[in-house]
Amino acid sequence: MNGAETLVHTLIANQLDVCFTNPGTSEMHFVAALDKIEGMRCVLGLHETVVTGAADGYYRMADRPAATLLHLGPGLANGLANLHNAKKARSGIVNIVGDHAISHLELDAPLTSDIHGVAAPMSDWVHTTASADAIAADGTQAVRRANARPGGIATLVLPANVAWSEVADAQNQINVHAMSHKPAPARMTEPQDWARIIEALRQEPQSTLILLGDRALREKCTTLAGKIAAATQCAVRAEFYTARMERGAGRVRVPRLPYAVDLGLAALAPFKRIILVGAKPPVAFFAYPGKPGRLTAPGCEFLTLSTPEDCPEQALSALCEALNAQRLAPANLVEQEEPVALSGPLTPEGIGKTLASTLPAHAIVVEEAMTTGRGFDALTAHAAPHDWLTSCGGSIGFALPAAVGAAMAAPERRVLALEGDGSGMYTLQSLWTMARENLNVTVVIFVNRAYSILRGELAAVGAGTPGKRATDMLSLDRPIIDWSDLAKGMGVSAVKVDNLESLALALSRSYNTAGPSLIEAIL
Repeated sequence: MNGAETLVHTLIANQLDVCFTNPGTSEMHFVAALDKIEGMRCVLGLHETVVTGAADGYYRMADRPAATLLHLGPGLANGLANLHNAKKARSGIVNIVGDHAISHLELDAPLTSDIHGVAAPMSDWVHTTASADAIAADGTQAVRRANARPGGIATLVLPANVAWSEVADAQNQINVHAMSHKPAPARMTEPQDWARIIEALRQEPQSTLILLGDRALREKCTTLAGKIAAATQCAVRAEFYTARMERGAGRVRVPRLPYAVDLGLAALAPFKRIILVGAKPPVAFFAYPGKPGRLTAPGCEFLTLSTPEDCPEQALSALCEALNAQRLAPANLVEQEEPVALSGPLTPEGIGKTLASTLPAHAIVVEEAMTTGRGFDALTAHAAPHDWLTSCGGSIGFALPAAVGAAMAAPERRVLALEGDGSGMYTLQSLWTMARENLNVTVVIFVNRAYSILRGELAAVGAGTPGKRATDMLSLDRPIIDWSDLAKGMGVSAVKVDNLESLALALSRSYNTAGPSLIEAIL
C-alpha cells in the first residue's frame, strides 16, 4: 500500500468520507487511490474556491469535516477566500495539498511555492508529511484538528514522492491511529463571570442583553435562551453573521444585530451589559469617518457565559436552572403565518415575504444577498422551520459553493441559495457541480446589474458623489450578464422572473422538482 492509499484509508477510518476536489499532476497518486478505494465520495469543483466553500457548507450542516484536494500552492491560494469564510465560521476542514516530490523542490520548477506560507493565514494547523511511514499518523492528526471545538482548518501537504512510496505495515498503522481518534468534546467549565451574570439578570434584566453566536444559535440553545428571557425579561439577540441559525415557526425568535453602523448603535444603546454565549463583542464591519468601531454603548460591560470552545447548551441549561426557568414556556416563540399571495414588482420587502410564504419545512437557506437581502431576517422570521447560513468572513462568492456542501450534507432537505449577481460571478462554476451531482438546490440570483452594496458604501465612507469612472467600476451592465443562459450552459434549468407572482410560482415549482434550478430575479 502506498502513501496515498494509506492516507485515503486513514481518512475513511476516521469518519471522513467526502472529498471536494480540484486535483493536478502532483495529486495523481491520491486520485488513483480515491478511485481504487471504496468509501469516499469525490465531488469535482471547477475552481478551488468552489471546493473550499463547499467544504465549509458541508461542515456547517454535517457537524463533521470533509476533505479538499488542492493542487500545490497556487491551487490552495485560489481557495483561500472561502477558507477565510470557513475559518471565521469555525468550520472544520481537512485540506490535502499536493506538492512536488521533495527531491524536485530544489530545482525551483514553475509551480514551486511556499505552501506553508500560503496556508498559514487561513489554517489552524499546517504540516508536511516527511515520509510515507508518517502518513497515517499525520492524516489522523489532521482530522483531529478539524474536529476540534471549535472546528479547525487543517492543511496537510502531501509531497508526490510520499504519495507514491510504499508504506511498511500500513494497515496496522491505520488501525492504531484510527482507534486513537475521537472527536474533541466540548469543554464544560463554570464561566468566571457566573456570579455577575446571575446578579445582572436578577437585578437589572432590562439593561442586559444575551448575545448568541456560533452553536448557541441551534434550536436547543435558543429555546433555553427563550426560557431565560421569559424568567427575567432580558433581551436576546444574535450576531449579524451566523454560521448556522435554526429559526422559523415553532422556534424562539432571535433577531440578528443590524449590519449598518447607525442601526447597530441604536439597537445596542439601551444595554449596560452584554452576556456573550459563543459570540464576540459587536463591532462595525468597516471603519467609517466620524463613527465608532465598537457598536456598544460607552462603558458597556461584557460577561462571558460560554466561548466557542465550550458547550453552550450546558452553559445555558445551568443558567436556566439557577434562575428557576426550566419549566417556563420560552419567550418569543414564533407562530407560522398563513401564506399570502403577493403581487406587484420585485421589491426587497415583497421578495422577503414571498420567500417566507413559500419556504418548505426544514429547508436550508444560504444567504449572500448583501443588498436585496439586508432585511430578510425580519421578513422571514415566521417562515416554516429552517436553517439560515451566512458568510461569516465577508469574502464574496460564498453562497453558491456553500449550497453545494450543505446539499451534500443533507440530501433529504431543500437548499435555497440567495445570491447577488455580483457575488455570484465569483463562483458561478458551482452550478456545474450542482448539476453533475443532481443536488436539490434552488438558486435565486438577484439581478440589479451593479455592485449595489458598494454604491451605498461609497456614500457611507464619505468618499463623495460618484462620477462616471466610479459608477462604471460599480456597474455590471456593459455587457449585461444573462444568468439564465449561464445556468443552462452548466446544466441547470433556469427561468427569469420580474414580479412577485412569477417568483412565487418559480419557487414552488423548483421546490417540487428534484435537482437544481436557478431563478433569475430581475430587479
